[in-house]
Amino acid sequence: MVITFVSNYINHHQIPFCNAMEKVAGKGSFTFIQTSPMEKERIEMGWAVDPKAFSYVELFYEDQEKCEKLISDSDVVIFGWSDELIENLEKKRLSSGKLSFRLSERIYREGQWKAVSPRGLIKKYHQHFVYRDKPVYLLCAGAYVASDFDLIHCYPHKKLKWGYFPEVSSINVDKEPISGRKVKICWAGRLIKLKHPEFAVKVAGLLKEKGYDFSLDIVGDGNKRQALEKLTADKELTDVVNFVGQKSPTEVLDYMKASDVFLFTSNYLEGWGAVVNEAMGCGCAVVASREAGAVPFLIKNGYNGYSYVNGSFEDFSGKVLSLFENRENIENFGGKARETIGKLWNAENAAKEFVRFCSEFLEGKKPISSPDGPMSEAINIKPAGFIRTMQEDNHLE
Repeated sequence: MVITFVSNYINHHQIPFCNAMEKVAGKGSFTFIQTSPMEKERIEMGWAVDPKAFSYVELFYEDQEKCEKLISDSDVVIFGWSDELIENLEKKRLSSGKLSFRLSERIYREGQWKAVSPRGLIKKYHQHFVYRDKPVYLLCAGAYVASDFDLIHCYPHKKLKWGYFPEVSSINVDKEPISGRKVKICWAGRLIKLKHPEFAVKVAGLLKEKGYDFSLDIVGDGNKRQALEKLTADKELTDVVNFVGQKSPTEVLDYMKASDVFLFTSNYLEGWGAVVNEAMGCGCAVVASREAGAVPFLIKNGYNGYSYVNGSFEDFSGKVLSLFENRENIENFGGKARETIGKLWNAENAAKEFVRFCSEFLEGKKPISSPDGPMSEAINIKPAGFIRTMQEDNHLE
């Protein structure tokens, strides 16, 4: 079986899955086609990798003829994020009757009301609807993707759970017992509006008021940093809140490994949220916003972490305080979170289930979705409403 994955560029979020695919499918049977060089912004964030360091990577912009043949002739093709360079090749492949997959985040993350736009519907018809009767499946990178595509009646009974699978299986986590010591909290991401980092600072204020012994590391940088540092100073939290700046992906993992609790506060504009995978894989008790795509897939509320009501600081802070009031849950959630990633939501399991599904199809059988995790059926989970007040959108002002 020859499998080709077409996307914009190889990066640390895709590498673990691609490595696993090469192992499961067999050397020489899997190819990742990079359609464009990585953007400067991502390189500056520490995402840079040398695509030529991977034997399975082909560069479309250097060997177009070879890549076109792979897209046309492979037994299975996955189309991720790419550009107009391959638009016609993609259409031809999806119309061919050969097994293909579309990997997508939300298409209406700013509001499902956009689905009524006549111009948008015409575009979605040509992008998606025309393939509804073809062997084209949708890999839903987020819990609300299926709902978006149901609105436009695309991929009926062909939507499968998917996501990002950052490297966590090899992480050595050896946390000391939490009893009798300071609780270490981590928040990581860009310090921008959609990530709502001010939630972390505000909850630190509540924890300090109640006399809890903790520290909070805020990892990342962005245009809200100055306002956040002022907020921290105004609340007299500089002794417990540390702004450590932007770090490489490896360094971010080091902070997670050293932490007990991880806070994930992004709003509905966060398509997936790979730091949730990483923090869970590092054994953190995660408190996360349900608005991000990864959270309903990865976190079972009250079992392996907490998820909180969309945009509600009250619910968020209540869940964080609950962890401090019931400290045994910090270790319990962390252990179950690591188990969730180690057994289910990881690159190796995703590759194994993907290849199994494709093999069943190519053998002429009706492929069976997995019982849980990657390649399981993506059901229609309705996103919260997207009406936001000025007060909700301006927590720092």
